Amino acid sequence: MFFSLFHYIITTMEHIHRIKYQSKLYELPYGVIYSRRKTCAVSISADGEITLRLPLGTSEAQIRRLLTDKQHWIITHYLEAVKHRESRPVSDLTDAQRTALEKRYVEAAKEYFPKRAAHFLPLTGGSFERITIRDQRTRWGSCSARGTLSFNWRLMLAPPAVLDYVVVHELCHLTHMDHSKDFWALVESVCPDYRTHRKWLKEHGQELIL
Repeated sequence: MFFSLFHYIITTMEHIHRIKYQSKLYELPYGVIYSRRKTCAVSISADGEITLRLPLGTSEAQIRRLLTDKQHWIITHYLEAVKHRESRPVSDLTDAQRTALEKRYVEAAKEYFPKRAAHFLPLTGGSFERITIRDQRTRWGSCSARGTLSFNWRLMLAPPAVLDYVVVHELCHLTHMDHSKDFWALVESVCPDYRTHRKWLKEHGQELIL
C-alpha cells in the first residue's frame, strides 16, 4: 500500500540481536521500519538482511518480545540465507558487463510486464494507472492505493509461470487490497497453481541474480 513521506519513518540505525544457537553465539544486525501498520513483522532477505516492520510507537519491550518469540525462526532462516549466499557460483562477469546486462533486462521488463498485465487484467478486474520496474531485495511486486503496479525486474530470470503468478497476484490487489480469503480465491481462479509458484519463489528467489 502507498504511504507518503508523512506516513512512515525508516530508522537506518543498525541494531544488534544476540542469539545463542547450538552452543554458538550469533550477533545479528537488523534494521527497523516504522509505519502506520497494525501488526509487527520480521523479514529476512535472500542475503540474510533482517528487517523489523513495526507500527509507529512500538516500544523497546515489544521489540524484545517480538525478537524472543521469533528467535528460532530468525536464526534458522538467517543461517539458511547465509548458506545459499555462500553457495552461489562466482560470476565471470565484470561489474561493467553486469551493469550492462541488468540494464537490458530492465528494458525488457518494461515491455514485458505491461503485456502480461494486459493479458490477465480482463480475468482479475480492476484498473491501474501505471507500471514501474524496480530492483528490490525483498519484494517481487507491489500495488499501491493509487493504482501503481511495481515489479522486480529479476523476475525476468524466473520461469515464465512464476512471473505470471506475481503479475496476477498484484492485479488481484486492485480488487482486494489485502490477503483475505476473497483475495486468494481470485488469485486461484486465474492462477490455479499459484501455491507451486509461490513456493518456488521462496525456495529459489535468491538465485535470481546475474
